[in-house]
Amino acid sequence: MATYKDSGVDIEAGDECSALAYQAAKNTFVGRKGMIGEPVIDDGGFTGFLDMGDFYLVQNDDGVGTKIMIAEKINKFDTLGYDLVAMVADDAACVGAETISMTNTIDVDKVDANKVRDMMAGLESAAIENKIAIVGGEIAELSKMVNGYVWNSTSVGIIEKDRVISGKDIEPGDKIIGFRSAGLRSNGFSLVRHILDENLGEGWAFEKYDMEMTWGEVALTPSRIYCSTVMELHGRYKEKPLVELKGLAHITGGGIEGNLKRVLKSKGLGANLDNLPEPHEIMTRLIEMGNVKLEEAYNTWNMGVGLIAICNDFEKVEEVCKKRGIEVSVIGEVTDSGKIAMKI
Repeated sequence: MATYKDSGVDIEAGDECSALAYQAAKNTFVGRKGMIGEPVIDDGGFTGFLDMGDFYLVQNDDGVGTKIMIAEKINKFDTLGYDLVAMVADDAACVGAETISMTNTIDVDKVDANKVRDMMAGLESAAIENKIAIVGGEIAELSKMVNGYVWNSTSVGIIEKDRVISGKDIEPGDKIIGFRSAGLRSNGFSLVRHILDENLGEGWAFEKYDMEMTWGEVALTPSRIYCSTVMELHGRYKEKPLVELKGLAHITGGGIEGNLKRVLKSKGLGANLDNLPEPHEIMTRLIEMGNVKLEEAYNTWNMGVGLIAICNDFEKVEEVCKKRGIEVSVIGEVTDSGKIAMKI
Protein backbone atom coordinates (compact mmCIF):
# COMPACT_ATOMS: atom_id res chain seq x y z
CA MET A 1 0.00 0.00 0.00
CA ALA A 2 1.78 3.13 -1.25
CA THR A 3 1.76 6.30 0.84
CA TYR A 4 3.25 9.77 0.42
CA LYS A 5 5.66 9.00 3.26
CA ASP A 6 6.86 5.88 1.40
CA SER A 7 7.89 8.17 -1.46
CA GLY A 8 10.16 10.15 0.84
CA VAL A 9 7.81 12.98 1.81
CA ASP A 10 7.21 13.44 5.53
CA ILE A 11 4.15 15.70 5.75
CA GLU A 12 4.37 16.16 9.53
CA ALA A 13 8.03 17.18 9.36
CA GLY A 14 7.24 19.48 6.45
CA ASP A 15 4.42 21.14 8.37
CA GLU A 16 6.71 21.63 11.37
CA CYS A 17 9.41 23.24 9.22
CA SER A 18 6.84 25.43 7.46
CA ALA A 19 5.58 26.65 10.84
CA LEU A 20 9.14 27.44 11.94
CA ALA A 21 9.82 29.36 8.74
CA TYR A 22 6.54 31.27 8.94
CA GLN A 23 7.13 32.29 12.54
CA ALA A 24 10.61 33.52 11.68
CA ALA A 25 9.13 35.45 8.76
CA LYS A 26 6.50 37.08 10.99
CA ASN A 27 9.23 38.10 13.41
CA THR A 28 10.66 40.29 10.65
CA PHE A 29 7.42 42.22 10.15
CA VAL A 30 8.32 44.62 12.96
CA GLY A 31 11.10 46.03 10.77
CA ARG A 32 8.57 47.74 8.51
CA LYS A 33 5.96 48.69 11.11
CA GLY A 34 4.47 52.08 10.28
CA MET A 35 6.30 52.19 6.93
CA ILE A 36 5.23 51.68 3.33
CA GLY A 37 5.11 47.98 2.67
CA GLU A 38 4.16 47.02 6.21
CA PRO A 39 3.25 43.30 6.13
CA VAL A 40 -0.26 42.14 7.02
CA ILE A 41 -0.66 38.93 9.03
CA ASP A 42 -2.93 36.35 7.39
CA ASP A 43 -2.18 33.05 9.12
CA GLY A 44 -2.77 30.10 6.79
CA GLY A 45 -3.51 32.31 3.80
CA PHE A 46 -2.52 31.71 0.20
CA THR A 47 -0.33 34.81 -0.16
CA GLY A 48 1.65 37.48 1.67
CA PHE A 49 0.27 41.05 1.87
CA LEU A 50 2.24 44.31 1.90
CA ASP A 51 0.33 47.50 2.76
CA MET A 52 1.12 50.09 0.10
CA GLY A 53 -1.30 52.75 1.35
CA ASP A 54 -4.19 52.62 -1.12
CA PHE A 55 -3.63 48.99 -2.11
CA TYR A 56 -1.83 45.79 -1.24
CA LEU A 57 1.04 44.15 -3.04
CA VAL A 58 1.05 40.37 -2.66
CA GLN A 59 3.92 37.92 -3.09
CA ASN A 60 4.01 34.16 -3.61
CA ASP A 61 6.80 31.61 -3.96
CA ASP A 62 6.59 28.10 -5.35
CA GLY A 63 8.05 25.81 -7.98
CA VAL A 64 7.31 22.92 -10.29
CA GLY A 65 8.67 20.42 -7.76
CA THR A 66 9.74 16.95 -8.81
CA LYS A 67 7.55 17.07 -11.91
CA ILE A 68 10.66 18.40 -13.61
CA MET A 69 12.32 15.01 -13.05
CA ILE A 70 9.81 13.50 -15.47
CA ALA A 71 10.62 16.21 -18.00
CA GLU A 72 14.26 15.21 -17.68
CA LYS A 73 13.41 11.54 -18.20
CA ILE A 74 11.69 12.11 -21.54
CA ASN A 75 13.53 15.32 -22.47
CA LYS A 76 10.38 17.44 -22.72
CA PHE A 77 10.57 20.82 -21.00
CA ASP A 78 8.25 23.05 -23.04
CA THR A 79 5.13 22.79 -20.84
CA LEU A 80 6.64 23.28 -17.39
CA GLY A 81 6.26 27.06 -17.63
CA TYR A 82 2.50 26.59 -17.29
CA ASP A 83 3.05 24.71 -14.04
CA LEU A 84 5.35 27.43 -12.75
CA VAL A 85 2.85 30.22 -13.48
CA ALA A 86 -0.08 28.24 -12.09
CA MET A 87 1.60 27.52 -8.76
CA VAL A 88 2.17 31.18 -7.88
CA ALA A 89 -0.40 33.16 -9.87
CA ASP A 90 -3.31 30.93 -8.85
CA ASP A 91 -2.34 31.35 -5.20
CA ALA A 92 -2.45 35.12 -5.62
CA ALA A 93 -5.82 34.86 -7.36
CA CYS A 94 -7.28 33.24 -4.24
CA VAL A 95 -7.40 36.65 -2.55
CA GLY A 96 -8.50 38.40 -5.76
CA ALA A 97 -5.05 39.76 -6.57
CA GLU A 98 -3.90 40.31 -10.13
CA THR A 99 -0.40 38.92 -10.72
CA ILE A 100 1.57 41.54 -12.61
CA SER A 101 5.09 40.11 -12.59
CA MET A 102 7.22 37.08 -11.86
CA THR A 103 10.87 36.23 -11.41
CA ASN A 104 12.31 32.72 -11.58
CA THR A 105 15.39 30.79 -10.56
CA ILE A 106 16.88 27.65 -12.06
CA ASP A 107 19.38 25.63 -10.02
CA VAL A 108 21.13 23.05 -12.14
CA ASP A 109 24.06 20.68 -12.06
CA LYS A 110 25.04 21.51 -15.64
CA VAL A 111 23.42 24.08 -17.92
CA ASP A 112 21.95 22.93 -21.21
CA ALA A 113 20.86 25.65 -23.63
CA ASN A 114 18.29 23.41 -25.34
CA LYS A 115 16.54 22.58 -22.08
CA VAL A 116 16.57 26.17 -20.87
CA ARG A 117 15.28 27.38 -24.24
CA ASP A 118 12.30 25.04 -24.02
CA MET A 119 11.61 25.97 -20.39
CA MET A 120 11.66 29.66 -21.21
CA ALA A 121 9.45 29.17 -24.27
CA GLY A 122 6.76 27.58 -22.11
CA LEU A 123 7.09 30.25 -19.45
CA GLU A 124 6.89 32.99 -22.09
CA SER A 125 3.68 31.55 -23.55
CA ALA A 126 2.03 31.05 -20.16
CA ALA A 127 3.00 34.53 -18.99
CA ILE A 128 1.77 36.27 -22.15
CA GLU A 129 -1.54 34.39 -22.05
CA ASN A 130 -2.09 35.63 -18.49
CA LYS A 131 -0.74 39.18 -18.91
CA ILE A 132 2.21 38.62 -16.59
CA ALA A 133 5.64 40.18 -17.09
CA ILE A 134 8.76 38.11 -16.36
CA VAL A 135 11.00 40.83 -14.96
CA GLY A 136 13.98 38.89 -13.71
CA GLY A 137 15.60 35.55 -13.11
CA GLU A 138 18.74 33.64 -12.25
CA ILE A 139 20.39 30.47 -13.49
CA ALA A 140 22.83 28.94 -11.03
CA GLU A 141 25.14 26.11 -12.09
CA LEU A 142 25.74 24.25 -8.83
CA SER A 143 27.65 21.19 -10.00
CA LYS A 144 27.46 18.45 -7.35
CA MET A 145 25.03 20.32 -5.07
CA VAL A 146 22.03 19.36 -7.20
CA ASN A 147 21.26 16.48 -9.53
CA GLY A 148 19.32 17.81 -12.50
CA TYR A 149 17.10 20.90 -12.58
CA VAL A 150 15.18 22.76 -9.85
CA TRP A 151 12.81 25.54 -11.02
CA ASN A 152 11.16 28.01 -8.64
CA SER A 153 9.53 31.41 -8.94
CA THR A 154 8.21 34.45 -7.10
CA SER A 155 5.20 36.44 -8.22
CA VAL A 156 4.03 39.95 -7.36
CA GLY A 157 0.37 40.93 -7.50
CA ILE A 158 -1.84 43.88 -6.70
CA ILE A 159 -5.29 44.24 -5.11
CA GLU A 160 -7.37 47.15 -3.80
CA LYS A 161 -7.84 46.97 -0.04
CA ASP A 162 -11.62 46.85 -0.23
CA ARG A 163 -11.69 44.04 -2.81
CA VAL A 164 -9.70 41.34 -1.03
CA ILE A 165 -11.46 37.96 -1.11
CA SER A 166 -11.14 37.13 2.58
CA GLY A 167 -13.92 34.64 3.27
CA LYS A 168 -15.58 37.01 5.78
CA ASP A 169 -18.93 36.94 3.94
CA ILE A 170 -19.18 33.15 3.56
CA GLU A 171 -22.36 31.70 5.07
CA PRO A 172 -23.90 28.25 5.49
CA GLY A 173 -25.76 27.27 2.32
CA ASP A 174 -23.35 29.02 -0.06
CA LYS A 175 -22.53 27.00 -3.16
CA ILE A 176 -19.10 25.45 -3.56
CA ILE A 177 -17.98 25.32 -7.19
CA GLY A 178 -15.19 23.05 -8.43
CA PHE A 179 -13.03 24.03 -11.41
CA ARG A 180 -11.86 20.96 -13.33
CA SER A 181 -8.11 20.43 -13.48
CA ALA A 182 -6.31 19.18 -16.58
CA GLY A 183 -4.38 16.51 -14.72
CA LEU A 184 -2.01 16.15 -11.77
CA ARG A 185 -0.93 19.83 -11.84
CA SER A 186 2.38 20.13 -9.96
CA ASN A 187 1.83 18.41 -6.63
CA GLY A 188 2.25 14.90 -5.29
CA PHE A 189 4.75 13.77 -7.91
CA SER A 190 6.99 12.04 -5.40
CA LEU A 191 4.16 9.57 -4.84
CA VAL A 192 3.48 9.33 -8.58
CA ARG A 193 7.10 8.45 -9.30
CA HIS A 194 7.29 6.04 -6.37
CA ILE A 195 4.26 4.06 -7.58
CA LEU A 196 5.45 3.92 -11.17
CA ASP A 197 9.03 3.03 -10.21
CA GLU A 198 7.75 0.17 -8.05
CA ASN A 199 5.32 -1.19 -10.64
CA LEU A 200 6.81 -0.42 -14.06
CA GLY A 201 10.50 -0.02 -13.30
CA GLU A 202 12.91 2.85 -13.88
CA GLY A 203 11.89 3.18 -17.52
CA TRP A 204 8.22 3.79 -16.67
CA ALA A 205 8.15 7.19 -18.37
CA PHE A 206 8.52 5.47 -21.75
CA GLU A 207 5.94 2.76 -21.10
CA LYS A 208 2.70 3.04 -23.07
CA TYR A 209 -0.14 4.65 -21.13
CA ASP A 210 -2.54 4.13 -24.03
CA MET A 211 -2.32 3.83 -27.81
CA GLU A 212 -1.23 7.46 -28.18
CA MET A 213 0.81 8.52 -25.14
CA THR A 214 3.42 7.26 -22.71
CA TRP A 215 3.14 7.47 -18.94
CA GLY A 216 5.71 10.25 -18.96
CA GLU A 217 3.73 12.34 -21.44
CA VAL A 218 0.48 11.96 -19.50
CA ALA A 219 2.15 12.76 -16.19
CA LEU A 220 3.57 15.94 -17.74
CA THR A 221 0.13 17.29 -18.69
CA PRO A 222 0.58 21.01 -17.93
CA SER A 223 -1.36 22.70 -15.16
CA ARG A 224 -4.47 24.59 -16.16
CA ILE A 225 -3.99 28.22 -15.10
CA TYR A 226 -7.03 29.80 -13.44
CA CYS A 227 -5.83 33.31 -12.55
CA SER A 228 -7.11 35.03 -15.70
CA THR A 229 -10.50 33.37 -15.29
CA VAL A 230 -10.65 34.61 -11.72
CA MET A 231 -9.68 38.07 -12.92
CA GLU A 232 -12.55 38.08 -15.40
CA LEU A 233 -14.98 37.06 -12.67
CA HIS A 234 -13.62 39.27 -9.89
CA GLY A 235 -12.22 42.05 -12.05
CA ARG A 236 -8.60 43.05 -12.54
CA TYR A 237 -7.18 46.05 -10.69
CA LYS A 238 -9.76 48.89 -10.78
CA GLU A 239 -12.25 46.74 -12.73
CA LYS A 240 -15.76 45.93 -11.49
CA PRO A 241 -16.63 42.31 -10.61
CA LEU A 242 -19.02 40.15 -12.60
CA VAL A 243 -19.90 38.00 -9.58
CA GLU A 244 -19.33 37.96 -5.86
CA LEU A 245 -16.59 35.46 -5.10
CA LYS A 246 -16.79 34.89 -1.36
CA GLY A 247 -13.84 32.51 -1.16
CA LEU A 248 -11.29 30.76 -3.37
CA ALA A 249 -9.05 27.78 -2.68
CA HIS A 250 -6.18 26.67 -4.93
CA ILE A 251 -5.97 22.87 -4.65
CA THR A 252 -2.28 22.12 -4.27
CA GLY A 253 -0.43 20.20 -1.55
CA GLY A 254 -2.91 19.04 1.08
CA GLY A 255 -5.62 18.31 -1.46
CA ILE A 256 -9.23 19.50 -1.45
CA GLU A 257 -9.88 19.31 2.29
CA GLY A 258 -6.59 20.86 3.37
CA ASN A 259 -6.93 23.87 1.12
CA LEU A 260 -10.66 24.46 1.54
CA LYS A 261 -10.10 24.62 5.31
CA ARG A 262 -7.88 27.65 4.74
CA VAL A 263 -10.82 29.54 3.25
CA LEU A 264 -13.36 28.56 5.91
CA LYS A 265 -11.04 29.02 8.89
CA SER A 266 -12.00 32.57 9.84
CA LYS A 267 -15.62 31.72 10.64
CA GLY A 268 -15.27 28.13 11.80
CA LEU A 269 -17.46 26.86 8.99
CA GLY A 270 -17.51 23.46 7.31
CA ALA A 271 -18.60 21.96 4.02
CA ASN A 272 -20.54 19.07 2.61
CA LEU A 273 -18.88 17.98 -0.63
CA ASP A 274 -21.37 15.45 -1.94
CA ASN A 275 -20.94 15.94 -5.68
CA LEU A 276 -17.21 15.69 -6.35
CA PRO A 277 -16.27 14.90 -9.96
CA GLU A 278 -14.63 11.69 -11.03
CA PRO A 279 -10.84 11.88 -10.63
CA HIS A 280 -8.76 11.83 -13.79
CA GLU A 281 -8.02 8.40 -15.19
CA ILE A 282 -4.31 8.69 -14.42
CA MET A 283 -5.20 9.14 -10.75
CA THR A 284 -7.53 6.15 -10.60
CA ARG A 285 -4.93 4.00 -12.35
CA LEU A 286 -2.23 5.13 -9.91
CA ILE A 287 -4.54 4.41 -6.95
CA GLU A 288 -5.16 0.89 -8.23
CA MET A 289 -1.55 0.26 -9.19
CA GLY A 290 -0.17 1.50 -5.87
CA ASN A 291 -3.04 0.24 -3.71
CA VAL A 292 -3.39 3.81 -2.41
CA LYS A 293 -6.11 4.55 0.11
CA LEU A 294 -8.66 7.04 -1.23
CA GLU A 295 -8.07 9.32 1.76
CA GLU A 296 -4.34 9.35 0.98
CA ALA A 297 -5.01 10.16 -2.68
CA TYR A 298 -7.36 13.02 -1.80
CA ASN A 299 -4.78 14.44 0.61
CA THR A 300 -2.02 14.26 -2.00
CA TRP A 301 -3.48 15.03 -5.44
CA ASN A 302 -6.14 17.44 -6.67
CA MET A 303 -8.35 14.50 -7.76
CA GLY A 304 -9.81 16.47 -10.65
CA VAL A 305 -10.49 19.78 -8.87
CA GLY A 306 -7.80 22.42 -9.37
CA LEU A 307 -9.62 25.41 -7.89
CA ILE A 308 -12.66 25.88 -5.64
CA ALA A 309 -14.86 28.97 -5.56
CA ILE A 310 -17.54 29.80 -3.02
CA CYS A 311 -20.09 31.71 -5.06
CA ASN A 312 -23.86 31.65 -5.47
CA ASP A 313 -23.94 32.75 -9.11
CA PHE A 314 -23.06 29.43 -10.71
CA GLU A 315 -24.61 30.34 -14.07
CA LYS A 316 -22.32 33.35 -14.58
CA VAL A 317 -19.27 31.40 -13.41
CA GLU A 318 -20.13 28.59 -15.81
CA GLU A 319 -20.63 31.04 -18.68
CA VAL A 320 -17.21 32.62 -18.19
CA CYS A 321 -15.45 29.29 -17.66
CA LYS A 322 -17.10 27.63 -20.65
CA LYS A 323 -15.66 30.15 -23.09
CA ARG A 324 -12.24 29.54 -21.53
CA GLY A 325 -12.55 25.77 -21.89
CA ILE A 326 -12.87 25.12 -18.16
CA GLU A 327 -15.47 22.68 -16.86
CA VAL A 328 -17.14 23.67 -13.59
CA SER A 329 -19.75 22.07 -11.36
CA VAL A 330 -21.38 22.63 -7.99
CA ILE A 331 -19.59 20.13 -5.77
CA GLY A 332 -21.27 20.93 -2.45
CA GLU A 333 -22.23 23.67 -0.06
CA VAL A 334 -20.97 25.44 3.03
CA THR A 335 -22.24 24.17 6.40
CA ASP A 336 -22.03 25.33 10.00
CA SER A 337 -20.55 21.99 11.12
CA GLY A 338 -16.96 23.17 11.38
CA LYS A 339 -15.91 20.01 9.49
CA ILE A 340 -15.45 19.10 5.84
CA ALA A 341 -17.41 16.01 4.82
CA MET A 342 -16.44 14.47 1.50
CA LYS A 343 -18.35 11.81 -0.41
CA ILE A 344 -15.56 9.95 -2.22
